[in-house]
Amino acid sequence: MKPSVVIIGPAYPLRGGLSSFNERLARQFQQEGSATEIFTFSLQYPSFLFPGSTQYSTDPPPDDLRIRVCINSVNPLNWLKVGTTLKDLKPDIIIVRYWLPFMGPCLGTILRIVKRNKHTRIICIADNILPHEKRIGDKQFTTYFLKPIDAFVTMSSKVLSDLTSFTKKPALQIAHPLYDNFGEVVDREEAKKNLHLPTDRKVFLFFGFIRKYKGLDLLLEAISMLKKEGFFESNKMLFLIAGEFYEKPQPYLDLIKQYDIEEHLVLKNEFIPDSEVKYYLSASDCVIQPYKSATQSGVTPLAYHFEKPMIVTNVGGLPALVPSHVGLVAEADPVSIAESIKRFLQQDASMYEKNIREEKKKYSWDKITGAILSLSNSNKI
Repeated sequence: MKPSVVIIGPAYPLRGGLSSFNERLARQFQQEGSATEIFTFSLQYPSFLFPGSTQYSTDPPPDDLRIRVCINSVNPLNWLKVGTTLKDLKPDIIIVRYWLPFMGPCLGTILRIVKRNKHTRIICIADNILPHEKRIGDKQFTTYFLKPIDAFVTMSSKVLSDLTSFTKKPALQIAHPLYDNFGEVVDREEAKKNLHLPTDRKVFLFFGFIRKYKGLDLLLEAISMLKKEGFFESNKMLFLIAGEFYEKPQPYLDLIKQYDIEEHLVLKNEFIPDSEVKYYLSASDCVIQPYKSATQSGVTPLAYHFEKPMIVTNVGGLPALVPSHVGLVAEADPVSIAESIKRFLQQDASMYEKNIREEKKKYSWDKITGAILSLSNSNKI
């Protein structure tokens, strides 16, 4: 008999990569025969802590998933209620996402209550152990959260290494599975027309919300270098920056003006709904991630699904996901990023795309469900 599964983490009506991941993971467990339910947040972040315009999706709700909108991240009485509900429900496995120490007190309390049923195995998918932007209390909140966890899945060696500084509990590293739930590839010219992009230019795509560690400022400086070299005169290309600013946009807008590169950019400063993602990826010739730091990235498996070559920087877990036959690895500085862009344009992109079709087979969802089931059945927990 297949185990019953509860996933704790963001899901509809919340938007974003974590929600998409959790919903896709729930579908995989359902396909494998497990009764599966998601417990998500009625309040994920107080509005003053959320850097974007809204936390909520504009897409229609999924009709194939059971989602309970019930967790309030800042209300201890709610934590007791949700913990008791889950304790009494007695799922065989709880999978909890951990991406931010702010969630430590809430999730740690809920899971302590669950453990009282002496039945449920608790597996954490750890996206980050130490956050990109550090705050007072991070270590204490993380330590509190980790105690009731039985075992861990990480998606990068960096997170696995960070985890070992907190706990010696069982952990497996699994590659981030493909985001294959955003639709199929659209004809490139059709996708460009949908986004009102010129059809005669190669498109480099920077995709996802914008924060300091994502290195957009490095990319803008690299573009300015290409302009100074006259590279745009002999190469028809543009840079599509698609994502919502999670910090003040003015410093970036000032750089664009200072470098005088407006004509080479298309800036879509907004959250991209799930239903529109396929157009952005399909319109691109290359996905570029100029990050200054990273654990893993949800953009990389997205690029794999849409079979797009990548330029990534040599930080965190990014290089391991982009071997030389599917893309290029630059150092996290403008000169190296500019050189990689030039190298990409001098090569045959179809070579990359053929290799990506083979490489992407490694990133199936049954590998992560298999890892979770293996950990939950282990006699070490």
